Amino acid sequence: MNRRQFSQFLAGATLLAAARPERGAAAATVAEPTEVSDAARRLYASALILDCNSSPPLPERLPLSAADLELVRNSGINVIKLSLGGINSDFAHTVAEIARVQQLFEIHPDYFTPVRSSGDIARAQRERKVGIILSFESVEMLGGQLSPLELFRNLGVRVMQLSYNRTSAFAAGVMAPRAGGLTALGHEAVREMNRLGIAVDISHANPASTADVLTQSSQPPVMTHAGCAAIHSHPRNKSDEQLRALAARGGVVGIYDLPYLTASPRQPTVDDYMAHLVHALQVAGEDHVGIGSDVGIAPFDSSPAGMADFSHELKERRAAGLSAPEEDRPTYVVGLNVPRRMEIIADRLLRSGYSASVTEKVLGANFARVFTQIWGT
Repeated sequence: MNRRQFSQFLAGATLLAAARPERGAAAATVAEPTEVSDAARRLYASALILDCNSSPPLPERLPLSAADLELVRNSGINVIKLSLGGINSDFAHTVAEIARVQQLFEIHPDYFTPVRSSGDIARAQRERKVGIILSFESVEMLGGQLSPLELFRNLGVRVMQLSYNRTSAFAAGVMAPRAGGLTALGHEAVREMNRLGIAVDISHANPASTADVLTQSSQPPVMTHAGCAAIHSHPRNKSDEQLRALAARGGVVGIYDLPYLTASPRQPTVDDYMAHLVHALQVAGEDHVGIGSDVGIAPFDSSPAGMADFSHELKERRAAGLSAPEEDRPTYVVGLNVPRRMEIIADRLLRSGYSASVTEKVLGANFARVFTQIWGT
């Protein structure tokens, strides 16, 4: 079972994070307020907007509809990190997914562009396109070997994790808290990823694996999508100790839009989101916090058909043993279920007294900085 089967609203699902083709971008969604201040609007128009875990609409068949293309353009997002390879896709399926994204670039060159270097981030913003960083959350496509790392790097993959929620040949995930840290192969993988210029993502790593990566990696690791355990205790949320250690190594944490921001059964709100974001800023510092929404650019589809899909796919995820605690609510934050959700976050930061400079760092400059250090120019 892979991510293609789970869609946008299951935790970590990003490749197909878009409305179903038959419903498109006009699907029914949760009503959201979109009023922001003029200051936030101006800042959002000029700042680099980088969502470190998201997806464009990506139906089974390209090209994208005019409505989806307009949704992408109007989102104001410059760059996204896109997770490929599902949570257990093999080598062939993963290569096919990479090829599909290459087709997206070919068919819609005025809207999408690949990001392989820091210069590509600036170019995407300048050309008003959505730059796409390819990434992996699982490691099954590596087949327990180190050699595919260089191949996938040369195919454009620039961010990788060494485990999803469970254990792998390389490391242990958050749903295996007592399974140890990096394996011998995992230690080798970190060294090889450092050599190749592949960012090591520890979003789903358990505490021991996190500590091992933070100790060993010669480049700053990243937590592209997570929350703060001090605000809500959950396996997918990071402790203050982990956030401080990440900051000390120069890394960046992206705060996500998932239900794990609050205790079940309450759906998180924008106030809950801001509580996590502000806490991360207080603990890790303004240079080490960004946004990794872990939801698609298109809003969550709350129509009856969309909710029926959610219920069905959640059952599949639980049956496969891939779910996390409190994974029982749709993946949206009340108040942020719009394509321009990062503009609302910018507005809330400014209203809370944060400067335009700090807000720009959160919106994308921090992740751009750390990727420049890891990838080079």
